[in-house]
Amino acid sequence: MSAAFALDPLALPERTAAPTRPRLQLVPTGPDVVGRPVRISRRGRVARTVGALLVASALAWTGAAALAAGVAVPQHTVTVDAGQTLSSIAAREMPDLPVHEGVAQIQLANGLSSSDVHVGQVLQIPAIG
Repeated sequence: MSAAFALDPLALPERTAAPTRPRLQLVPTGPDVVGRPVRISRRGRVARTVGALLVASALAWTGAAALAAGVAVPQHTVTVDAGQTLSSIAAREMPDLPVHEGVAQIQLANGLSSSDVHVGQVLQIPAIG
């Protein structure tokens, strides 16, 4: 019975087709691509608007803080001579202020972290007011 089965072509089991793989598709590039405008959803527009408002308010806040702080504009400069200290310079150049406030103003105007000064150093003296 097995020999008759092998000789009969109609009795042979059918061949199953091999599974097909997905084929690659060509994607147009370069000048063939027509640009579509980007569409932003409502949530995206709201986020963009809120972000712009936050940046604008931060800039306004910074500007207002700088004006309120009374940033001193440098009036003139002084070159440190031998034997001078920051306190003596503040007392001579800013007689209307207490010495400690004058020293603080000069430190802020020159970006000094201490009261140490060196001979030949040029200091900006801020205007009072």
